[in-house]
Amino acid sequence: MSAPPSSDESLATLDRELARGLDLVARASSVEDVEDAQTSLFGRKAPFAVVERALGSLPEDERRRVGQRTNEVRARLKAAITERRQALESERETAVLELDRIDVTLPGRRLRAGSLHPLTIVQQEIVEIFTRMGYRVVEGPEVEDEWHNFDALNIQPDHPARTMMDTTYLSVPGHPELLLRAHTSPMQIRTMQAEPPPVYVVVPGRVFRNEAITAKNMPVFHQVEGLAVDKGIRFSDLKGTVESFLRELLGADLRVRMTPSFFPFVEPGAQFDVSCFVCGGSGCKTCAFVGWIETMGAGMVHPRVLENVGYNPERYTGFAFGMGYDRLAMIRFGIPDIRILWESDVRFLEQFEGVG
Repeated sequence: MSAPPSSDESLATLDRELARGLDLVARASSVEDVEDAQTSLFGRKAPFAVVERALGSLPEDERRRVGQRTNEVRARLKAAITERRQALESERETAVLELDRIDVTLPGRRLRAGSLHPLTIVQQEIVEIFTRMGYRVVEGPEVEDEWHNFDALNIQPDHPARTMMDTTYLSVPGHPELLLRAHTSPMQIRTMQAEPPPVYVVVPGRVFRNEAITAKNMPVFHQVEGLAVDKGIRFSDLKGTVESFLRELLGADLRVRMTPSFFPFVEPGAQFDVSCFVCGGSGCKTCAFVGWIETMGAGMVHPRVLENVGYNPERYTGFAFGMGYDRLAMIRFGIPDIRILWESDVRFLEQFEGVG
């Protein structure tokens, strides 16, 4: 068994351990390295521990001198270990935070603005024009009964005009007469039943018919119905109203043509056409090679329709018109094929950003 170190040997050991310890701690690159350095400096077999165990064998005056130095070295090493551990923990936290850092000083990525569908744009423009003329907007159900959709509008069950519209019936127990409305005209009846004249309304909405799908026809489309009933309304009022509306919506230089036509719920009836926006009137696929595009049917409200809602046709007259605004959207934006409006192609729709 070796002899305990002398006081001089102990002091020399403490100086060496202080220098070694400060170097170990300074070179530690992680918290784990600091823990290893602490074990190396203060472990049971470390030179520092040997000096501490030998204190009891030294004479009192030497024990006091070596003990004081031992405390100084322990304190300096402990302080160095604590400082280095805190520094490394702070660096580790900073690195983690840096990985998760969000630079709030950078401008955000602006969301791309959406756009209204061209059909919505045209509907809003139509409504805005007519409300400036003094009309108000009403809406009605897409599921109708036969009386409002046909009978009250002077379209009897055996009438030829019912052929292309008497199509989509619904199977509802107890209600065999329900169908998807073929036009927005039933709101003529519902409005006049609900209020006395004068009446000035427009009715936008979706309608359903047995139509072949072509460049300008779809079995589901959108229509705006217009109705004006008052004392002294004449056919010339209808002509002026419709022409003013079409030129306001589609351009002041638009050519408008009115030709006689038949609709069971008006008498006399007329059809309003505009010059083809694709060919300028020379004839093309869009206009079926006639140079004109039909926009609406119209006419003076049939006296029988007025009687069906309790109005006196000897006292009141009126006019009505109905237009598919899918077709008006084609003219308004130069769209050659109505099917494009239903394809939901983003490349097409994004062209209307900022319109309307």
